[in-house]
Amino acid sequence: MARFDRPIGIWLLFLPGVWAVTLAAGGFHSMNKADWGVLGLFFVGAVIMRAAGCVINDLWDRDIDRQIERTRQRPIACGDISVRAGIIFLIALLFGGLLILAQMNFVTVLLGLISVPLIGLYPLMKRWTWWPQAFLGLTFNFGALMGWSAITGALGLPAILLYVSGVLWTLGYDTIYAHQDMEDDMMAGIKSTALKFGAASHVWVSGFYSLSWACLAAAILLSGAPIYSIVFLVPAAAHLFFQLKSWSVEDAPSALRTFKSNRDYGFLVLAGLALVSLV
Repeated sequence: MARFDRPIGIWLLFLPGVWAVTLAAGGFHSMNKADWGVLGLFFVGAVIMRAAGCVINDLWDRDIDRQIERTRQRPIACGDISVRAGIIFLIALLFGGLLILAQMNFVTVLLGLISVPLIGLYPLMKRWTWWPQAFLGLTFNFGALMGWSAITGALGLPAILLYVSGVLWTLGYDTIYAHQDMEDDMMAGIKSTALKFGAASHVWVSGFYSLSWACLAAAILLSGAPIYSIVFLVPAAAHLFFQLKSWSVEDAPSALRTFKSNRDYGFLVLAGLALVSLV
């Protein structure tokens, strides 16, 4: 139920926070013991809160999951785990997340608390709007804001741009992910950007990825890096380009492979940020 066997979600939740910590601290070489401690807390927090998000999703969607081929064997949907047990597990996870959050500064704690209602509401978005992937982006990238504030004690424009970059990135990769379930989603009455964009999804995702990369570059420049340092983000941009070249809109296995490759994009961005701090 916590999807520990599928860690891609942990990486996608964790990496925007690492980007922000790295940029705010001035690179890995400038990080002190406290900064590394923040990264450790962020990783444990990502593991816990990704699991909590999965449990919340499974509780809200247990009836819908039974109608979707890919999800009908989820533990609550198929009856292996009761709703009561799922709620108890969720409470334990949220308590663990609160213990992690309590070790941060005031601004970071406040941001973490703001994100909790978004986590709870996200599974409902597919019932209300064609844009649940955008809501996931707003929810999933709070780490970019929290990572910056955990180091600096405040928010700044680079952090906001990192957050916007993450939201657009998520909107792109989760649209790709949603292409796996289009037929089942239509039958179940579920909305998604994949269904909204249809055959034009490739164009939309290209736009989201381009804007995401532009916001990332702007965040680096506004943090004080020289303009030529953007060259360190070129490998990440190339990765997005090859994602789009290899993704077949009508092929579900292709969608899953492309979605999972976004972990590599996240690490390429991180490597670029680490190099930027050295110039």
